Order: sequence, then structure tokens, then C-alpha cells
Amino acid sequence: MKLLLCYALVLATGLAQTAAPSSGKQKAVWQKLESSIQQVDQHLDGVMGVAIEDLTTGDHFFLHEDEVFAQASSIKITVLANLYLQAQQGKLKLTDLYTVQSSDLVPDSDIMNGLTAGVTRITLRDLATMMVAVSDNSATNVLIDRVGMPNVNAMLDALGLTHTRLRRKMMDLQAAKEGRENISSPHEMMNLLDAIYHGKLLNKESTADFFKMLSTNKNSWIPRDLPADLKIANKPGALEAVRNDSGIVFVEGRPYVICVMTSFLRNERDGEEAISKISLETWRMFDRLSHATEYGRVVSPGNGAR
Repeated sequence: MKLLLCYALVLATGLAQTAAPSSGKQKAVWQKLESSIQQVDQHLDGVMGVAIEDLTTGDHFFLHEDEVFAQASSIKITVLANLYLQAQQGKLKLTDLYTVQSSDLVPDSDIMNGLTAGVTRITLRDLATMMVAVSDNSATNVLIDRVGMPNVNAMLDALGLTHTRLRRKMMDLQAAKEGRENISSPHEMMNLLDAIYHGKLLNKESTADFFKMLSTNKNSWIPRDLPADLKIANKPGALEAVRNDSGIVFVEGRPYVICVMTSFLRNERDGEEAISKISLETWRMFDRLSHATEYGRVVSPGNGAR
């Protein structure tokens, strides 16, 4: 009996090894993506950094991933994360009210500048929505004051993100001239989004609400050429000669992080188009993987029985 059991175990193991698909095919698909991204990089008159991670397998692609870039409005991801963290810790509530003050208003605040100072009261959640959806700088600055810049950076330190720094409020040109820029790298922004997705910063409920907020529809480059019904939690950033976009694309069964940062751009529109091209090529790969069997057979309702 023991001999038969041993034989059965060996046979089962052999069959499993024979049936196990090679990972080489998926690696080949990744190599095609890498080639496409490198071509975009070669044709861009500027500097580009890219970090892409498969949240299902941990596979990734890196290009100049540890270079530090000015973040522009993409740094608002860190402010939003700390807002949710402090709400979870009971230090504040997203329903806490703020009365609009004229002293808080700065340029590029399309919503806040239209509100009645000293009268209009809005919640911290409302401010966060403005910060994400229309990148309202006054709303962002109020939230930075509320959570505290040192607390944002302490959160980043705790996650090991030492090159991601919130060092100035929005539209503080003097701080920027003095070198106090808001910065990160593609690798660190990827790691921040990965940590939040995997529940390393927020609990399950707060994580879901964080990504719901970050998925608020906005004008940005990662989603530009992707399907309109696809959930994408991202935040773009734009400064002179700088274009960035970082986020998670929630392809069903195969979500992924994508962070693309550009600087020293001769033409800023070229930077925007480069981000969209890389985003489209990346989505095409993950969408294919999400519909394919382990052998690479794509199964969809339109497939025949051949």
C-alpha cells in the first residue's frame, strides 16, 4: 500500500510539473511592453522615469525609477493619504467643517475662489474632492494646514519613502525658487500606492474610500485613451517643463500601478502624449493578461468554439 501511495504521489507530481505552464510567455509579453516604453522614451525630448507594477504577481518594469522628479499636483496623493490616515486615527473627521477664508485663497483655485469667504462652510471631504477632481490649490493648502506638513512627511518616513517630500504649499513660488520643491520618484510613488492598496497604511474601509476619492473623474493623461468605464485612481501634475501622472488602473482581475514622470521637457504636450502612450500600451497588456488563460488563450464572449 505504501508503495502504491508513493507511486501515486510521484505520478501526480510528474503530471503537475508537466502541466505547469511556463512563465516565459508572460515574460515575453512584458518584454514587448518594455520595448514600446523605451521607444517612447527615446523619442521624447526630455527626461522620463517610469514604474509599473502588477499588483497580482508583483512583476514590474522600471525606467529611471529612482530619479527624483518635481511632483507638481501629484504630491496631493500624499496629502490625501495622510488625511485618511488621521481620520482613521480619530484625529479628525472627514465631515469636519471649514469656513472659507479669503486669506486661504491662491491662484488656480477655480472652485474655492468662487465661494463666499467668511460665509461658506464645507467639509474636509469636500475639500479633498476639490483637491482631486479639479486640483484646487486653495483646498489643498487648507488640507495641508489641517493635517500638518510634518505629519505627511512622518507618514512617508514610516513607509520608507525618504525621497518623497511635501516641502511647500501650492503656488508658493518663493519656496520653489529656494529649492523647496515637492518631490518623489516613480519607484517611491509606486511603493506608496502599493502600500495603500495592500492595506499597509489604512484599514479596509479607509482604503476603499481613499481609492474611491482618488478615482474621481478628472482631466489627466493616464486615463485619456483608456475605456471610459474603467476605474482609475490617479493624480496628474503639471509645472513648466514637467508633466507627471501616478495611479492605479483597476483592470478586473489584474490591477496595476503606473507612475510616469517627465521633466526638462522642450514641449510639455510631448510629455503629456508620452504618458498617454505608455498608459495605453500598459493597459493593452494587462487587459490581455486579465482575459487570458495561463497558456495565453484569450477567452471572451465573442470567441468561437474552434
